[in-house]
Amino acid sequence: MSPTRAVSKPRDIHIVLDNYATHKTPEVQAWLAKHTRFKLHFTPTSASWMNLVERFFAEITTRRIRRGSYTSVDDLEAAIYDYLLLHNARPKPFVWSKSADNILSRERRALKALDEIRGSR
Repeated sequence: MSPTRAVSKPRDIHIVLDNYATHKTPEVQAWLAKHTRFKLHFTPTSASWMNLVERFFAEITTRRIRRGSYTSVDDLEAAIYDYLLLHNARPKPFVWSKSADNILSRERRALKALDEIRGSR
């Protein structure tokens, strides 16, 4: 079912996206102009840690892939599927350990420090 049919008519549909240029092309902008119910919200640049899909890939990398040695793509795929089977056997919801305000203030401090480093070169 398409999102426009799954969400009743008077409601807007809010979509959170990474800050990738393909989401801002003229074609996308034209489509959004015709479909005003859709509201796009972009995560900050350099904030892939906010994307839970990317966080999950980071977990696979840290907990399974990085430790291994693979002689083929099939070996690597087997390791990934093994991790997924074990992970899905005991699923746990992701719980943020810090408040959004705490996370965003730390991000602002980190970006300010990065800007200062870049400015001193």
